[in-house]
Amino acid sequence: MNLNRLMALGTLAQHGPAHGHQIRRLAEVSNADEWGGVSVGALYRELRLMEAEGLVQAVRTEQVGRRPARTVYAITAEGEMELISLRVQAIRTTHPGPDALAVALSFAFDGADRDELRALLRARRNRIAISASELAGAREHGVAAGYLTPVTAAVMRRSVIRM
Repeated sequence: MNLNRLMALGTLAQHGPAHGHQIRRLAEVSNADEWGGVSVGALYRELRLMEAEGLVQAVRTEQVGRRPARTVYAITAEGEMELISLRVQAIRTTHPGPDALAVALSFAFDGADRDELRALLRARRNRIAISASELAGAREHGVAAGYLTPVTAAVMRRSVIRM
């Protein structure tokens, strides 16, 4: 499942033509990298790949002031079909992603120092609590500022609960 592709195509379908920076900004504002697994740094590469595949097309180039020129993309009919396929695939997926903690505990900690394990797990719990708090704060800010749709806010809330 290519979540970058799903996010970019969905954004173009919902909001109309946009350049990579606008799509990236939406991902950043909604913290989609943290709760949705979207790799914000890979969005530009994904847009170029989708253009080569005919899923999006460049409709114009914009330049504001001294900022770099930006290519504005629109979703194509093929992109709409791909979006439908990705959306169905994402919704049907019921299994969670890889669980590194379970693998480490099951296979790599037999005979390890119990105090070290406790310290590592305590630190992990603290990092998760901080991440959950930061995501909750970003959600509250996004809702208050009007950046997030009610559905996106609900999805972010779900991620905080899962953490």
